Amino acid sequence: MATLSELATLRTDLSTPEIDHLVRLLASWSLLSDLAFSDMLLMAPCVAAETFDPGDYVVLGQVRPNNRATLIGDDLVGTTARRDQWPLVASAVATSELVEGLVALDGLSELVPVWCIPVRFNSRVVAVLVRLQGPLRGPASLYEQAYLSLFQRLCDMVADASFPFREAEVAGPGMPRVGDGIILIDGRGLVEFATPNATNAMHRLGLYASTEGRSLRDLGLRVRVVERALEFGIPAIEEVDRGTDVAILFHCVPLLSRDAVSGVIVLLRDVSDLRRLNRLVLNKDQAIKEVHHRVKNNLQTISSLLRLQARRSDDPHSRTALLEAERRIRSIAVVHEVLSREPGEEVVFDEIVRSLVAMVEDSVLSLHPIEITVNGDLGTLSTDIATPLAVVLAELLTNAVEHAFVNFGDETHQEVGVVNLNLIRSDEMATAEVRDNGRGLDENFSLEVPTSLGLSIVRDLVRAQLGGTIEMRSLEASNGGGTLVRVKVPTTERR
Repeated sequence: MATLSELATLRTDLSTPEIDHLVRLLASWSLLSDLAFSDMLLMAPCVAAETFDPGDYVVLGQVRPNNRATLIGDDLVGTTARRDQWPLVASAVATSELVEGLVALDGLSELVPVWCIPVRFNSRVVAVLVRLQGPLRGPASLYEQAYLSLFQRLCDMVADASFPFREAEVAGPGMPRVGDGIILIDGRGLVEFATPNATNAMHRLGLYASTEGRSLRDLGLRVRVVERALEFGIPAIEEVDRGTDVAILFHCVPLLSRDAVSGVIVLLRDVSDLRRLNRLVLNKDQAIKEVHHRVKNNLQTISSLLRLQARRSDDPHSRTALLEAERRIRSIAVVHEVLSREPGEEVVFDEIVRSLVAMVEDSVLSLHPIEITVNGDLGTLSTDIATPLAVVLAELLTNAVEHAFVNFGDETHQEVGVVNLNLIRSDEMATAEVRDNGRGLDENFSLEVPTSLGLSIVRDLVRAQLGGTIEMRSLEASNGGGTLVRVKVPTTERR
């Protein structure tokens, strides 16, 4: 389905600021729909095209009320409303005033009362808000009468371009709705009425006195967003807590008349359970962080023990084997160090790569100057891929630095050794290339019969654990010489 912006760009002559105004209206208009107990459509005049006339209207948006059954079962967004079927919309555009009347809808035997409210932006009517009024269940109650009165006040604001508000983060999913509870405050800051749900929310905050005719501050509750809305006419959101068990979200919508604040609609939602769940999630995340932190510490302890044992070993082969094992453990510890900061099933692999490169540079001694550069990134990877892949890259980088530049250069020119790590991410594949400008591979080299334990580990990790492929080959002198190792591993779940 096309978005409002796409529909308006393709089928109307609305400018970008005008389209942005309508997008903000759609983010806020669930309040209008609930207050009016009605379905609502947003229509804008079409530009000339082969399939419709310039006098027709495109339906840019549709919303259904939460507190009444809908009158429209179909999704009308993107459809064309013919001007001969909607003369009231044309009248609202022409007169720039609210127009009331009746309209025939498909599937309904009776005519439906409608309001056509002009949507103004910078003195121009850019669209029409169509309210399709369903039947009320008997005589309107006091609360229903109050809701309808608030709806009419907001319609006046729509017509003079003071609603929706320009401020972001005051509308959209997650915001309190009419059914959650409403407090109406007049221009003096006194409560005119509060719905039962709003009264229950106030009770949870410890306010049991009658609210009508009194300010929230007099009742012992200071809500700064209410004061801000009254003073500056700016919508705002605030969460008011009572201890750690109760949290009530206040969403303040100023009511404006001739640029003056005539009242404030306060929508309330009890979010205590949600905050309690958030605390549980945070506690769980903290526990996971602690686990990864302890695993990292344990691995570093093992690494230190291996390094200490290597220093005490007189056998050079044993010392080398211990140091290689210590480096591999440090590679795994790097992953857990990142996870200890950001727990979860996935990890940003760039942070791991930076730590691996630093580790290789610090741990390897070479007779020649060597540069390691990283190009590209692999983005976010699951921990099941990140851990073995970190070990693989650490082995390949170390192998390149230690062996690619033996007998490299000559007495008159010490060429700089360069190791490039190229990282490429596609939709379902992660590719890592380690390329050096060293002496290349021996003629009899075969990855199937590796000459070192490190390459055996790399081959088995890539093929068996990661389900990927690995190739190693020497590069022609015309391409700069050296060795290229290409590792490809799938990023999707293996079955």
